[in-house]
Parts: sequence; C-alpha cells; structure tokens
Amino acid sequence: MTVDLAIIGLGYVGLPLAREAAALGLRVTGHDRNERIVAGLTSGRSHVDDVSDEDVRRMLDAGFTATTSEECLGRAQTVVICVPTPLSEEGGPDLSAVIAAAEAVGRRLRPGTLVVLESTTYPGTTDEVVRPILERGGLRAGHDFALAFSPERIDPGNTAHTLHDTPKIVGGHTPECAARAVTFYGKFIKSVVTAAGTREAEMAKLLENTYRHVNIALINELAIFCRELGVDVWNVIDCAATKPFGFQPFRPSAGVGGHCIPIDPNYLSYKIRKLGHEFRFVELAREINHRMPDYVVRRAQDLLNREGKPLSGSRVLLLGITYKPNIADRRESPAEPVARLLRARDARVAYHDPHVPDWCLDGIPVPAVTDLPAALREHDLTILLQDHREYDLWTVADQARLLFDTRGRISRPDVEVL
Repeated sequence: MTVDLAIIGLGYVGLPLAREAAALGLRVTGHDRNERIVAGLTSGRSHVDDVSDEDVRRMLDAGFTATTSEECLGRAQTVVICVPTPLSEEGGPDLSAVIAAAEAVGRRLRPGTLVVLESTTYPGTTDEVVRPILERGGLRAGHDFALAFSPERIDPGNTAHTLHDTPKIVGGHTPECAARAVTFYGKFIKSVVTAAGTREAEMAKLLENTYRHVNIALINELAIFCRELGVDVWNVIDCAATKPFGFQPFRPSAGVGGHCIPIDPNYLSYKIRKLGHEFRFVELAREINHRMPDYVVRRAQDLLNREGKPLSGSRVLLLGITYKPNIADRRESPAEPVARLLRARDARVAYHDPHVPDWCLDGIPVPAVTDLPAALREHDLTILLQDHREYDLWTVADQARLLFDTRGRISRPDVEVL
C-alpha cells in the first residue's frame, strides 16, 4: 500500500509535520532510527514539547505509523527529510545524517516521487550532496523525480505562530520541482513562498538565524557596557521598542541556545570560508555570545563577594536550564557552560526546572531540588536562567537569599539584574 508522505526524522521538525499532514487526512509514515522514539509513538507517547500524547493518539487513529524500517520510503509519494544537522568536532557542518537519509531514499526511489530536504544546511547541499546520491540509481532530478528544499521554521513552545500559519519557503531543483512542492505543502500550510531555487531557500534559512545571532550578540555586548556606564539596558530596550518602525527588540541573556542560532550561522561561515573569505559578523557574534556564560559566572562571583562569601564552596541554585521558557528542550542551553564554570570554581551547584526532572552534565548528575521555597532559602545564590511560567518571580525574589536575574524580569533594588 502506498502512503502520501514518509518523513525521515521524528524530532522537533518531523513530528509536527506528521501531525499536520495526518490531521488533513494524508496517509503518513514516520521513519526514525531511534527504537525508543518509534516505540513511544506507536504506544501513543510523544517526546516533543509541541506535540501532546493526545495529538499522537489522534495521529494513530488517522492511520499514522512510525517505524525503524526503511521499507516505507519506497511506498511514499512524497519523502521529507527532517534529520539533525549538528556541527562536527572541528566546528564545520556534520551532514552525516542527511547523507544517510538520502542514501536510504535513493535505494528505494521510484519515478514520480517528490523528495524534500528540510534540514538546515549551507547553500548548495540539496544540489551538490543530496541530488547525486538520489541519482545513483539512474533516475534524474527534475525529469524522473522532483527535488526541493524547504527550510523548517519550527519554534518550540510558540503557540502564536504554528506550522500551519507560518509561511513556508520552497526552492525547487527546477520550476516544475518547486511547483510539486508548493502543491504538497499548500495542502496544510496557509502560505507557501517560492524561492528562485534550492540555494536561495537554503540561504534564506541561514539569513533568518544569522540575523538573530548577530543582533543577540549586539545586545549582549551592549548590556555589558551599559552596566559599566550605569545605564539600565532593559529600560533602554523597552524605550527603543516603542518606535513603530526600524527597530526590533532583542534582549540580553546568559547565552544563545537551541539547535538553530548557535549552529546555523556556522554553516554559512563554513561555506564562505570555502570561498577564501571570512564572515566577520558571524565570527564576532559567536565570540560575544560564547563568552556570556563566563560573564554571568563572574557577575555571580562579584555578587557573592559583596556579601563576604567566596564562590568556592558556595551553594548555587540554577533556575530554569532549558534554552527557552516553557519547554523541555536543552539543546545548546547556556545553562550547561554556566554550570561547568561554576563547578570549575568549586561552587556546589544544584538546579530546579519543572520541565527537566533529571540533568547529567559531563557524566556527573546535577542535584535537582524538589522543594523550591526551601532551596531558595538554603542556597547562597540563586541564578534565574530561564523564566518558565511556573515560576512566581516575585515570590522567588522574596524567598531567595541572593538572586541574580539574567532575564531582566524582576525590577527590584534587592535583585541583581544582568
């Protein structure tokens, strides 16, 4: 039996895509090599914040199946690749998952199939890496099968802009390939935008996240200078944000997290270095954002010193260790380098996060506190890293011995703010 859609990779990108397509009535199969993920989905359990267990049960009722077998790829009219694209140990792109997925599709590719890559990558990947793999069996892209790139725009925890109502960019290997992809995504996404080609679609994704990366670095560095100037950077941002044009507010933090912002600009920088140039904006932004955890720890040390306590031996409680509020995603969270730096200075680190029951850092468990009010009173310093909605911040400020707010949420003279 054929299926309308096979999705490779059932993570934060692939699973929401499967949900939207299944809700429309499409026959959807998800392929993932992780047996635990497949078993969980088959039994109705979700591992993704934005997809509930109830969503998975509805998907199953609609005919959705999850499998570790590649056989499903040969029965699909459309195959969408949603696998991770991390950095290699050398700091360059790691396309091993993309290559493996393309090889799996290529082994079972049939004439007439639409293949779409959604994994974020550098310009040229679809045409220079994926297409040759798919064409090994003799079928040609643009003639025997359709090939396109469509960058994912999933924002975990964002209920205001969902997959359904966020415009979808599509770039085809040929105009006919693009038209096939537009028709497919147009079934369950309100607006589909056609790029000039695959390279333009690939670059658009990198531009979006490089823009955020650079502006976050700008505001992080500004926050450091504003403190030395005796200027309230949070008030500055709020004032500037009243301008109805020409300004978008970004806010300081302990660093950047998630799969996109810390990773994606490096793909663009890598491609530009291949041309013999340096992307100086990206390199500088990475340097600034990378040093923010160290800045946070130095501020924490200064705060304790003012109270006559050394950081060494002090009990430090981290509140919120995910990379953004109200989700469980810890990918590239600045909480990790902050905790490492605190441990390196012999601080006794514990944490509280309503979304993360267990945290193991570099093979060593970080103690989790369950009685938050008691922990706030017992720890020498509390650092608010993520402002989850579950936290009553004013109560936290009342109960903490010493509070360092890196989110700029608590405006009180007794609270240290980043």
